[in-house]
Amino acid sequence: MSSVPEREEIESAYKWDLDSVYDSTEEWETEFEWAKERISALKEYEGRVAEDGETLLEFLEAYEEVARTVSTLSSYARMRSDEDTRNQDAQGLKSRGSALSSQLSAATSFLEPELQSLSRDELEAMVAETPGLELYEHYLDDVFRMKAHTRSAEVEELISEFGEVLGASSDIYGMLTNADLEFPTVEDPDGEDVTITQSNFTTLLKERDREFRRTVHESFYDRISEVRNTIGSSLQYSTKSDVKLARARNYDTARAAALDGPNIPEEVYDNLVATVRENLDALHRHVDLKERALGVDELEMYDVYMPLTDAEEPDIDYGTACDHIVEAVAPLGEDYQSRVAEGLESGWVDVYENRGKRSGAYSGGTYDTQPFILMNYQGDLDSVYTLAHELGHSLHSQLSSEHQPYVYNDYEIFVAEVASTVNESLLTHHLLETTDDDALRAHVLDQYLERFRSTLFRQTLFAEFEHTIHTMEENGEPLTPDALDEVYGDLKREFYANAAVDDRIVREWMRIPHFHYSYYVYQYSTGISAAVALTQDILAGDADAAEAYVDFLQSGSRKYPLELLRDAGVDMSSPAPIESAIDVYREYLDRSEDLLLA
Repeated sequence: MSSVPEREEIESAYKWDLDSVYDSTEEWETEFEWAKERISALKEYEGRVAEDGETLLEFLEAYEEVARTVSTLSSYARMRSDEDTRNQDAQGLKSRGSALSSQLSAATSFLEPELQSLSRDELEAMVAETPGLELYEHYLDDVFRMKAHTRSAEVEELISEFGEVLGASSDIYGMLTNADLEFPTVEDPDGEDVTITQSNFTTLLKERDREFRRTVHESFYDRISEVRNTIGSSLQYSTKSDVKLARARNYDTARAAALDGPNIPEEVYDNLVATVRENLDALHRHVDLKERALGVDELEMYDVYMPLTDAEEPDIDYGTACDHIVEAVAPLGEDYQSRVAEGLESGWVDVYENRGKRSGAYSGGTYDTQPFILMNYQGDLDSVYTLAHELGHSLHSQLSSEHQPYVYNDYEIFVAEVASTVNESLLTHHLLETTDDDALRAHVLDQYLERFRSTLFRQTLFAEFEHTIHTMEENGEPLTPDALDEVYGDLKREFYANAAVDDRIVREWMRIPHFHYSYYVYQYSTGISAAVALTQDILAGDADAAEAYVDFLQSGSRKYPLELLRDAGVDMSSPAPIESAIDVYREYLDRSEDLLLA
């Protein structure tokens, strides 16, 4: 183990190529000023866009030109900031990029109210009479679908102008935990000092020395608990913002508002929670298996990330990880595979952790740039899977951008997590099929089981927590840190009924950034469920299944999420995909148990 390096100590070959977007701050500034002027010009269409089809088409095309530039400006600034969150210049660009996005939203907020002033018949006639407008039919259908929840142009503009403020809780949380909050340095089993970070925390919890794991667990939570009032306030006001914004748009609940955006019925959420709860015995079996593998009387929370095998987890260098992933995605076709290989060689990935770097991982970029992937690669199997996961997002974005016009190139998070998890499933299959090393096989099985546990069960626990605290806020109940501890602790004890839930783990909500994004986490659980079903068909050698899946990736947001998934071959309005995924989880538990006890 070693201390986290500064960014300048990392070789350029392992950094993403943001210079391919803007080669200087001066170029960014020039584009920024151009966009500001164009945003002002868009405001001149207010009161006119519904006059006739020609004016509407003219506005939509002008808007898209500006929106593409603003998207690239803000994406670049965010990524520069994420390289080192201590960099004040980059923070300034990020802030200005975010403000520009809000200005664009506010300046064009008149569009939907004006379109909704028409009848559907009037709008359909306008589309029929104006060549070029037919491209926007699905978009316009979505606008009309939201008519009951769209306010007047004046109110919509006000809401848009508050966009930055309403999202401030997430930014504050990120600055606190990534830049300002310094976690302890502890001595590892080899006598070396290692600094705990948000990025390496779970990696350290895989160390064989149980006393070391306990020290990491306690040190981390003791340190983050020193700012529990700040994080608690951040989450409280994030939740309040969700609730108040939902009410402003005439929704009964924040959940109804969050799910209505992508047109997801609330029954999908309820099906997920109910089905996972009915199958908690599978999670409990996983816990029991860990206890037996570790030889402990009761699994502690600092044991949860430990592998089922006592063989040393292999160190996997970044180059080897890339090779595994490229080989694993072969069932998706030569084009998909070559794109992955090329991306890994083309400055897509910012590979290693450095001091001040944003924790976690994500896939970024815009319609007019190559994909970009932020990683904090740790040299373990989890990092290999994370890289495969983010490449799934990146290929989804690249294929969608190439096959769809700008208006449909983006896609909902609900379908995004399918693309990432299919890659994980293919990686598992590849590693199990190509290795004769039982130790590696055991670690691969364990890794896949862990991803089931953390993606399907853990994220569903998170979804319950999120829904509970929003309901409390809607009912006027105080969201104090103690109240958040109680809600989270109760859920943790239910999901991990056969493990020891300690007083520190009930504060785990403090280290989950996704709670600051309204009703986000459930989509990881639905995503893995859909992905497992699709992967089973692809690996069965069904050429039509692979083709339908790639078509799904190319479809962007041409249709609503549930329709896109039905076309790909899975129905997420039913509990069946979730039950099927849990069946696969049980099957892998069987295989791990056989290997462990052999």
